[in-house]
This record gives sequence, structure tokens and C-alpha cells, in this order.
Amino acid sequence: MLLVFHKPYGCLSQFTRDGSSHRTLAEFGFPAGVYPLGRLDADSEGLLLLTNECGLNSTLLDPRHAHHRAYWAQIEGVPLKSALQKLENGILIQHYKTLPAKAWLLDPQPSFSARVPPIRVRKTIPDCWIGIELIEGKNRQVRHMTAAIGHPTLRLLRVSIGKFKLGDLRSGIWRELSREERMLVMETQE
Repeated sequence: MLLVFHKPYGCLSQFTRDGSSHRTLAEFGFPAGVYPLGRLDADSEGLLLLTNECGLNSTLLDPRHAHHRAYWAQIEGVPLKSALQKLENGILIQHYKTLPAKAWLLDPQPSFSARVPPIRVRKTIPDCWIGIELIEGKNRQVRHMTAAIGHPTLRLLRVSIGKFKLGDLRSGIWRELSREERMLVMETQE
């Protein structure tokens, strides 16, 4: 079984609390025996896959298999093309150079309902949304990458894995993927 979940802000990508005050996956009524494929930190939102099938973790998350994951990041400021190019070429974060990625300014800019709690707003500094597509997923990688180019992430959503897109699945809702959707998850980008 392969499930898609729109993980809300403030929820851990695990079933146990481990002393944290954050919500866990246990609150959302998943079938017994499923586990998350990868993770999104508590501050991130969006597409999270869960399964009861062994081996999918490696198939989908190991950079050797080049399964693309796309994120939309609301950042402080508006980056120059040269800043986005740095993200695309790979950038040094925490003594690690990221693999090449795709990065672009979202046009048109998406509109989402306000997050609870709301993001930080500065009257003198604009914000914007960018897209970033990776084949790796280090801890808080997108946040570290945008900070390294001088544009801290304010809000982060994973919007696709492989060719499967989160679409209009509402926050906090999950469902089982159809056979066709499962094939989209497993496909790599050309």
C-alpha cells in the first residue's frame, strides 16, 4: 500500500512523540503497519508518502536513483538569477556541497491560506516563492540552501515526488494512491 499525506505544519514525520510537543502521524488514522518514506521536518508542509512495503525507502530516496523532489519555498527577499544559479550548481552548506538542482522563481506566485502560526512578515523586506527540485534530501537542506544565498526560508512545502504532484489535497488529509499515481511516483524525470 502506498499513501499520500499532506503533512501540516507542526507535525512530526513519525508516529511517536519522543518528548516533543509537536503532533505526530499517530493522530491522523493511518492503517496499521505503514511508515513514512523519508521525512519532512516539523516546520515543513506538503507531500509525504507512507507505505507498508519494504524497499521503497531506498528506491525513492537514494540519490543514485535520481527521484526528483520538488519544493516551493517562500523566502525573504527576491533572489537574483545569479543566486538561483548558485543553487543549481550546488552550494556549500554545513561542510557539504549539494548536488546540482533546479531552482526558479515561481510565476505566477502561488497563494496559500495563512499558516498557523503565521510566518514572519517584515514591512521593509518583500518575500517571494521559488521552486527547488532536488534528488537528495539532507536534513533541512532547502532551508540551508536558501539561507546560504541570503534568502532565509519562511515557509516550505514539498509539492512533488517523481512525477506525482500533491495537487489540491488539503492539509491533514491522506489517501491511498491509485495504480496510475503510484507509477508517477516511481518514474524519474528525464
